Amino acid sequence: MAIPKENSLPTFPNIDQCSSIGRENHTVVADMDGTLLRGRSSFLYFALVAFEAGGILRLIFLLLTSPIAGLLYYFFSESAGIRVLVFATFAGMKVSDIESVARAVLPKFYSSDMHPETWRVFSSCGKRIVLTANPTVMVEAFLKDYLAVDMVLGTEIDTYKGRATGFVLNPGVLVGENKANALTKAFSNNSLAPEIGLGDRKTDYPFMELCKEGYMVPAKPEVEPVSMDKLPKPIVFHDGRLVQKPTPFMALLIILWLPVGFVLACLRIAAGLLLPMPLVYYAFWVLGVRVYIKGNPPPPAKKSTGQTGVLFICSHRTLLDPIFLSTALGRPIPAVTYSLSHLSEIISPIKTIRLSCDRVTDAAMIKKLLEQGDLVICPEETTCREPFLLRFSALFAELTDELVPVAMANGMSMFHGTTARGWKGMDLFYFFMNPSPAYEVTFLNKLPYDLTCGAGKSSHDVANYMQRRIATSLSYECTSFTRKDKYRALAGNDGTVVEKTKLAANKVMGC
Repeated sequence: MAIPKENSLPTFPNIDQCSSIGRENHTVVADMDGTLLRGRSSFLYFALVAFEAGGILRLIFLLLTSPIAGLLYYFFSESAGIRVLVFATFAGMKVSDIESVARAVLPKFYSSDMHPETWRVFSSCGKRIVLTANPTVMVEAFLKDYLAVDMVLGTEIDTYKGRATGFVLNPGVLVGENKANALTKAFSNNSLAPEIGLGDRKTDYPFMELCKEGYMVPAKPEVEPVSMDKLPKPIVFHDGRLVQKPTPFMALLIILWLPVGFVLACLRIAAGLLLPMPLVYYAFWVLGVRVYIKGNPPPPAKKSTGQTGVLFICSHRTLLDPIFLSTALGRPIPAVTYSLSHLSEIISPIKTIRLSCDRVTDAAMIKKLLEQGDLVICPEETTCREPFLLRFSALFAELTDELVPVAMANGMSMFHGTTARGWKGMDLFYFFMNPSPAYEVTFLNKLPYDLTCGAGKSSHDVANYMQRRIATSLSYECTSFTRKDKYRALAGNDGTVVEKTKLAANKVMGC
């Protein structure tokens, strides 16, 4: 496949004129920014890598260099502008950290910006190729794992001893003729040219001319992104601290807010730790933390009558679920947890008890705690950010028939209060650093006796029923995913917590 000589700029029809019928045996080649994605700028994705893998100082450095990158990109050379972004983001960074962010963080943001017309054509073709100026290491995981892309041709970054140098390998950034050359090389053993080429700017013309058909994706009018349910694979798990896309303005806002937010978070944590639990609800509202309570919670167990405690079964959104449950009830409720960071345990206003992962030991411990009063457990064993509930562990159903399901929902505008890759001791700080975080605690009706194990139901039936009941109240979807599935997807391990013998029996490290 030879590269045609360009005598004059070609003209290509708009993407809406491209038929998507009968394309099962066709090959499509698409650019990424402005074509497959609605947004034409890749700054925010570089900013995500900078913050999530390099921290706030790296984000500041990237933001300071972005005017230089923009000036070069728009007025001199696309390649030079992207080289500046690559250097500012990657220089000295571990390649494994970049790959981790690309796998666990970026897919959520990429998938929320898919161009509907491009996806209509792209998804209809049997073989899919993406040709992009973005570094391959940033985009490949998303494209192959979530969009079923067959081949990714992107800019390759230079590395030394497992770290990125900040430079790119020959032939340089894939723009203009470099894209055409890369496509020609990829099809060197194939006499047939790709059927469809999709681009959004003049520097895409060279590779589009190599295709039998070429279509342009106009920058305007604004279009709504493809809904998540129309993509081949849903985003169930994702990681990273940032809630919103870090555009230059949002990145600046995050940098300016962090010191203020940290002081505010310390005040909010101190209020929860030092004040009596009946006053925490009001203190949170004064400090900007919104707590909404729905349903009718049961009264506390009366030890004088021999009544055992109630086991609250909570959906799991953050490690703060038991604390906000206690806030809603106005009394501290001990929590049994799979794991908790040492720092979070120290500053927790409620008692936390570790599960040992030994079924007999855990069952005996929970029964003993229920004799002393109410207790809360999150049977998902880990958090999930999206509107899904993970599989419920069935152990709780075997221990008591006094079960009260509690649906937890929260709202964060700037930072996520969970992580699978980072230091979990900062989870509650990040949650409380949000300008006005919110929690909604919904108490559902106590499980009827005829649906408990005491009435002959199996523990798995009870657990599945509780999962469906909570999911229905939240309009969430039930899944069979587990803690291991989450950590394998986000962190490359099974989420196993290594016990440290120097800790006391009721202490645990990690999460």
